Amino acid sequence: MDILKLSREISYALRHAPWEYELELDNEGWVEIGQLLAGLHLNKQWESVDEQIIVNMIENSDKKRHEISNGKIRALYGHSTSEKILKTEATPPSILFHGTSRHLFERIMNEGLKPMARQYVHMSVDIHTAKMVGKRKDSNPILLKIQAGNASRDGVKFYQGNNLVWLADYVPSQYISIE
Repeated sequence: MDILKLSREISYALRHAPWEYELELDNEGWVEIGQLLAGLHLNKQWESVDEQIIVNMIENSDKKRHEISNGKIRALYGHSTSEKILKTEATPPSILFHGTSRHLFERIMNEGLKPMARQYVHMSVDIHTAKMVGKRKDSNPILLKIQAGNASRDGVKFYQGNNLVWLADYVPSQYISIE
């Protein structure tokens, strides 16, 4: 079984199209593992997936996209569904990074960072991750430095996605510069 492909399938189900898998996410993005398995089993390719395979997938993942607790699973970040997944506010590191396309730089500096098609703005704790994210849309992305500590002290809300990813509803341009 291709575990990377399974991880992507589960991410798609939990982040973008829960209705396609007959999933009912709660307001924090959780769904019963049994419900997810039933949704996955609708596709012949995933008929043999069981809870232990999902647990192993999460435990062995580098990116930590999902978490399991009390018989439920959720995606930690990256949601694009219309119902916003609620996050608990947290204090971010003083500096975060965001990789973006060169053609968006002027707009970001005028309007700030907005979530666009996602529910939250995604930022990284390290330069490497931010560059990799930026390269998804631009072979030579711009790396932005976010003064997250200052923004947080001034009332911008941040939420921890996982150990590498931080989220915000919006980041005003005064906290953004080129790295």
